[in-house]
Amino acid sequence: MELRFSAPTPLAYFRTLVQSDDQFPLIEAVASLGHDEYPELDVQQVLGDVDQLQARLRRRIATDAAAMQKLQVLNQFFFADLGFGGNLNNYYDPDNSYLHAVLRTRQGIPISLAVLWLELAQGLGLQAQGVGFPGHFLVKVNLAEGQVVIDPFNGQSLGREALSERLEPFRHRSGLGDDFEAPLGLYLQAARPRDVVARMLRNLKEIHRAQKDWERLVAVQNRLVILLPDAWVEYRDRGLALAEQGQDALAREDLQTYLRHALDAVDVAEVADRLASLRSSGA
Repeated sequence: MELRFSAPTPLAYFRTLVQSDDQFPLIEAVASLGHDEYPELDVQQVLGDVDQLQARLRRRIATDAAAMQKLQVLNQFFFADLGFGGNLNNYYDPDNSYLHAVLRTRQGIPISLAVLWLELAQGLGLQAQGVGFPGHFLVKVNLAEGQVVIDPFNGQSLGREALSERLEPFRHRSGLGDDFEAPLGLYLQAARPRDVVARMLRNLKEIHRAQKDWERLVAVQNRLVILLPDAWVEYRDRGLALAEQGQDALAREDLQTYLRHALDAVDVAEVADRLASLRSSGA
């Protein structure tokens, strides 16, 4: 008897990766995001390419090197020798969020560069973590000498003054007065791997929504609903995108889910009107 095994769909594969926060495979989950745009993507090949970079890096560092020396060698290797950095010319290109494309072009946005840098740093045994800083993802490393915060867009080390300056636009947009001084450390807390993937997906979400690319937006929303099953706004946004595609039945299901759970949301009446409109058009 011939046994046939079918490969899991990209969404099913993604679901297996993100189902638990224990041993969350960040680099693999991020690499898998490229499946939506590149269906033939070989994620294991992408992981192999990262492993090759890791091996090259390790050959440059003595096994007994101090953490500070490891960090210096890593930054030289990543930013100077390999030339990884921000895509200044086309910041909103979706490829900046796809790890395989970032590896090919060596250009990305802060969070995609951070994911790759963190994988290399942690492979060296450095205590490195991502930081969901407002407006610009950062990385930090805990050393005996203290904490180092780095901008993965360009490799710049950021001191307290520079970080405070970067916070100013966020504070003003948030309506925080000059007398409100939250501790800087509040904004430098480590980001959970699940939150990193969510932030990457939401970056793609905003790109596709701005372009009214509903098909790609729905694909992103499918992942967000899997990743954050209790984030009801993601059901709402998927439902609205499905409605734009004319998939009224699926749109109604998502909007109903949102209204059942987001009882105190400010847009309940607006979403209810949209749902009523979809029901009347499908009658």
